[in-house]
Amino acid sequence: MTKPGIEGYFRYVDDILLVYNSNLIDIREVLTLFNSLSPSLKFTLELEVGNKLNFMDLTLIKTDNNISFNKYRKPTTTDVIIPRDSCHPHENKLAAIRYFLNRANMYDLNITNKQAEIDTIKLILRNNKYDVSILDSLNCKKPNQKQELDHPKKNGKIHLHW
Repeated sequence: MTKPGIEGYFRYVDDILLVYNSNLIDIREVLTLFNSLSPSLKFTLELEVGNKLNFMDLTLIKTDNNISFNKYRKPTTTDVIIPRDSCHPHENKLAAIRYFLNRANMYDLNITNKQAEIDTIKLILRNNKYDVSILDSLNCKKPNQKQELDHPKKNGKIHLHW
């Protein structure tokens, strides 16, 4: 069913983003319609504030005829990752750092927002006793680029680096 005024529908698992023309549709009517579809589901509405809307791990920022992005972290987010001095395998420790770097590089952030994200990653690293220079060695590797194995199988594990 298509509703006049809805210009875009984007869904990831249980998060839905609707782009709509407020001159053609009352979004609260759409919310009522969604909530009438199944009594076991309860949809909520989050409207943009100050031309900004948080969706998933992004803040969407509406400008004249464009949308820009910034990274979004929920207020409950902590900066805890596996500490450098823990007994976890090295590749497990690097997983979160790679994730943060991939996340910073994945989206088309402007230079100011990207630098703010890198600064946040550095703060997380320092708070977990890592030397921030580790970013240089990890950042030079492109995502999904297969790297040569540093060493062959060891203890039944294959060490893959991307």
